[in-house]
Amino acid sequence: MTKNLYSRLKAIFAECDDLVNEESAAANFRLAFDAQIVKAYAIAKDHGWHEAPRNDGEVLALIHCEVSEALQALRDGNPPDHHCPKFSSLEVELADVIIRIMDYAGEKDLDIAGAILAKMEVNRNRPYKHGRKF
Repeated sequence: MTKNLYSRLKAIFAECDDLVNEESAAANFRLAFDAQIVKAYAIAKDHGWHEAPRNDGEVLALIHCEVSEALQALRDGNPPDHHCPKFSSLEVELADVIIRIMDYAGEKDLDIAGAILAKMEVNRNRPYKHGRKF
């Protein structure tokens, strides 16, 4: 994210603070994210990815493959994606990471949205750089 975009978003969020409290924003995030988990799982199931039990290690390896493809996108200059040309290859590969995580969460009934909200709160309260130099 460019510094300019970050600054604009930060200003928008500051303005929205008065309109939306953190609790309702978290509830909205959870609802939207969980809806996408259901959708990602349904699409994968409809396309045959859940016909047989899946090994957790293999699923995590497939998530890792998508991360590796994101790295390769950067190594290749991050061109527009072949399937979704409105987005860069990096954006689409990172989307694939999230989609695979959502599919796995749907299969295993994992509360990823809740974990994200909890972890962000932990991160908010950590010291600068978690007390490390780098």
